[in-house]
Amino acid sequence: MARSGSAKSGGERSRAAVRDAVAHAGGLGREGSAAPSGRGQDPLSGELRRREVLPLLVLHLIAAGPSYGNQLMERIAGMTEGVLTVNPNTMYPLLRKLEAAGLIEGNWEHPERRTRRFYSITDAGREEYERLVGEVRPFLDSVARSIEDIVGEVYG
Repeated sequence: MARSGSAKSGGERSRAAVRDAVAHAGGLGREGSAAPSGRGQDPLSGELRRREVLPLLVLHLIAAGPSYGNQLMERIAGMTEGVLTVNPNTMYPLLRKLEAAGLIEGNWEHPERRTRRFYSITDAGREEYERLVGEVRPFLDSVARSIEDIVGEVYG
């Protein structure tokens, strides 16, 4: 995998190796777009989003107890050590979509002031969560194996 005589720095080679591994793990061709949305996203987080990892994480966290949007964003960023960051323009439309689908239910902390909206999982949401747990696991396993291979290759 190493390129002799390359002018690339170690960091550039590492980033290229990660892009290649994620493309391989996610089923994208090396010549294909690394950002399925076309918005220039990082290939790792873009593929994590495309593979329904974000809805899985949201349902997982809400299943553990009612949560609100900012709390979910912080917990996901912490859980993934910043690999998967979520901004309000992503989180709140997802929460509205999950609520419209009957997978979660939102209630205002103080309905008269519309402060925080806490979301709880529904029975249908638990079923969807279980489906996603099974569906997303093979993808996450392939990403983990690819990252382990990169670490082994680069750092021995």
